[in-house]
Amino acid sequence: MSPQEICMKLSVITLTPIVQGETLLFLDEIQGYLPAISKLRYFYEQYPELHVIAAGSLLEFALEELPSFGVGRIRSMFMYPFSFEEFLIASGKEMWAQAIRKAKPQNPVFDALHYQIINQLQAFYLIGGMPAVVAKFIKKQDFLECQNMLNDILVSFYSDFAKYKKHIPAIRIKEVFESVAKQAEGKFIYERAAVQSSNRQIKDALELLIMAGLVYPVTHTAANGVPLGAEINPKIQRMFLFDTGLFQRMLGLNVSDILLSKDFKTINRGALAEMFVALEIVKSSSCYIPVNLYYWQREKSQSTAQIDFLVQKHGKIIPIEVKSGTQGAMQSLRLFMAKKDIEKGIRTSLENFAHYNNIDVYPLYAIANLLVI
Repeated sequence: MSPQEICMKLSVITLTPIVQGETLLFLDEIQGYLPAISKLRYFYEQYPELHVIAAGSLLEFALEELPSFGVGRIRSMFMYPFSFEEFLIASGKEMWAQAIRKAKPQNPVFDALHYQIINQLQAFYLIGGMPAVVAKFIKKQDFLECQNMLNDILVSFYSDFAKYKKHIPAIRIKEVFESVAKQAEGKFIYERAAVQSSNRQIKDALELLIMAGLVYPVTHTAANGVPLGAEINPKIQRMFLFDTGLFQRMLGLNVSDILLSKDFKTINRGALAEMFVALEIVKSSSCYIPVNLYYWQREKSQSTAQIDFLVQKHGKIIPIEVKSGTQGAMQSLRLFMAKKDIEKGIRTSLENFAHYNNIDVYPLYAIANLLVI
């Protein structure tokens, strides 16, 4: 069928006219029927006046089965769970989001608001950014129902693993996915991911999860200059899941500990603070290209130093040290800045905005400010 004939039949079935230039045709769950994906290019070529969007879960798994994918005719957009700012706006707290965007180390938010935002951040850590879970939380303010919904989402992802990959057993993908959650605090070790599998099979499963946007690698770089990707070591990587809510469900973290904690010591064991920052960097970047994340680490027999994240902006490297609480030394950050001749560093924690000589402090909830100002 031609695109025009497809639209004519859809109009009849749905009793809804499809008008070129006015109608948006949204094809959801398109991964369930590969010929429909292949047909997209013909909408561009034969019916360019019609606006068409296609979406689906783990769509990249389906695309891998196609010989081609309309190069030059289809624009891809990478979509993510809600950012913390989007969560605030969805919760009716747009004025809070505006206050965060306007704040900076020289002009912090006032303390009373800062502590209220921290409480919202704790809730966001628990429920994550999956839209259905956010909607449920806003409507009912019920953490237990949100936890159950997150469990359901995990089960649905595990089912999708079985649908979309022929060469790697679904159980292997599931094992590697769960291992990413368990290894979030440090370097990802392949040997720990699936005991009965080869490194090759683990690597293939991990690449699938990365391609599907369910896992984000943070790669070690020497960071001697920009671009940061010029001196990476792909054998040294940290791995983070794409959502903090799903992460805490997979690890079975204690909800009350997270809600009641004021320094997040319990959270730090699961690397939730680092994961949150990684995801905020991803969500604040362009939706048209995949985001690469980097970190730096120096290992010596008597001393280890690590910078959790490195970003490049305006041709300069910005080192970011993550602290889950409100205190902590900055030896690694100062060492890195001296070693690489970096003018300014960033510390992000539960502190309010502040400034210490050549180090700016950004609250965890405002780390996205770095990328948009």
